[in-house]
Amino acid sequence: MKVAVIGGGPAGLMAAEAAFQRGAQVEVYDAMPSVGRKFLLAGKGGLNLTHSESSEKFLARYGSRRLHIQPLLAQFGPHALRQWACGLGIETFVGTSGRVFPSDLKSAPLLRAWLRRLRQSGVTINVRHRWNGWAETGALRFMTPQGERLVSAEAVILALGGGSWPQLGSDGGWVSWLTKRGVLIAPLKPSNCGFDVDWSQHMRTKFAGYPVKPVVVSGTLMDGTLFRQQGELVITETGLEGGVIYAVSARLRDEILARGVAHIHLDLSPDRPLAQLIADLSRPKGSRSIATHLKRCAGITGVKSALLREYLPKQDFFNPTRLAEAIKSLSIPLVAPRPLAEAISTAGGVAFEALDSALMIRDLPGVFCAGEMLDWEAPTGGYLLTACFASGYIAGAAAADWLQSNRMSSKVLT
Repeated sequence: MKVAVIGGGPAGLMAAEAAFQRGAQVEVYDAMPSVGRKFLLAGKGGLNLTHSESSEKFLARYGSRRLHIQPLLAQFGPHALRQWACGLGIETFVGTSGRVFPSDLKSAPLLRAWLRRLRQSGVTINVRHRWNGWAETGALRFMTPQGERLVSAEAVILALGGGSWPQLGSDGGWVSWLTKRGVLIAPLKPSNCGFDVDWSQHMRTKFAGYPVKPVVVSGTLMDGTLFRQQGELVITETGLEGGVIYAVSARLRDEILARGVAHIHLDLSPDRPLAQLIADLSRPKGSRSIATHLKRCAGITGVKSALLREYLPKQDFFNPTRLAEAIKSLSIPLVAPRPLAEAISTAGGVAFEALDSALMIRDLPGVFCAGEMLDWEAPTGGYLLTACFASGYIAGAAAADWLQSNRMSSKVLT
């Protein structure tokens, strides 16, 4: 029973492992010179494998696709993922935020141990194999440094990622091949992304790269939904990015698509109530400059002061009430999400309506899908990786079971 897994990220490698555990012969194909490149980069600042929060809160992170993700996590959820890592000799711990990390925080040791186990189990990994759809015979077409290679497989698992970080292999090139086969695909969109702001030249050149912390981002969407997120963000040459922005990026992106702009409000002094700020800023300024007055009376300096000057009329700096209100709720218009290639992850992809419960494409028997190429999204915090692992596990196990079932059926017929 031969299974071809196309894509060597977490979903693909997990699919390969699940398939061989059920007796399938498995070969993995990846376009890059080595597998797991995005996985390694994602863990550069500390590999956030999953999250320890309650199942209810965890599932809520998947928004409108919660009902499709729930059965996947029921079979391979956060607890199973931690046990799996332990089986590789990688201990995990829960951080103060509830996020789960390997004990050494690194992704490379986990990937090395995993690849060693896969190869020892007989899984073959082929790199520099870019998938180019199917040949007329039904064989898989791969472009390699030696030219085109045709591969026959009894089952195929597609785990090709989304369209973000194309330099690491996830370029969305698979969309055209599946579209030609009539597979329903939702347009790919940036997720966990930054946004463009029409900064002044001064803001763009003087403060790009500066973090803004602590800060609370809030807003009201056109459907009346309120959002509020505390953390930190970063000024870029083109706009804003950072964890507090990524956490609400899906809603902001959709707001821009619907209305052409999304307004967020920044609380630049989240620990100080408005009334206290008004009182503090009402103290006599004397001969002090506005910058000094802001620093001494409100703790506002540097990039926060620059943000106020970017949007607040000059006369409002001399009005304690208006100045305090701006500090507590500075309105910033976001005009566009950053391009898909810059996003951390991807929304859109193969629609769940095109798949059965085992993640097999209904109109392409024997072809399964997993990972970020499916139409779902989630914020950072371990939710992305967990669903990628879970969908890979389901697809791999289902592909092997499907092959076994077909073989049994063939024996009965003969």
